[in-house]
Amino acid sequence: MSSTGNCYDNATAESFFHTLKTELVYFEQHQSRKEAELSIFEYIEGFYNRNRKHSSLNYLSPDQFEFMKKVS
Repeated sequence: MSSTGNCYDNATAESFFHTLKTELVYFEQHQSRKEAELSIFEYIEGFYNRNRKHSSLNYLSPDQFEFMKKVS
């Protein structure tokens, strides 16, 4: 963790939560907390980590990026 008052302390987490909200949360209505938890889990494990391209990974998904690290 960086020094107190550094504006980049939570940049990664804030970026992730912004993406989660704008790509999933704002578009769904859940009947229960359990339903919301399952939806968020499916989004993160099924789409965000497997298929979504990330600019910080040269526009590869995390799975593709890890595969490329192993191959090279």
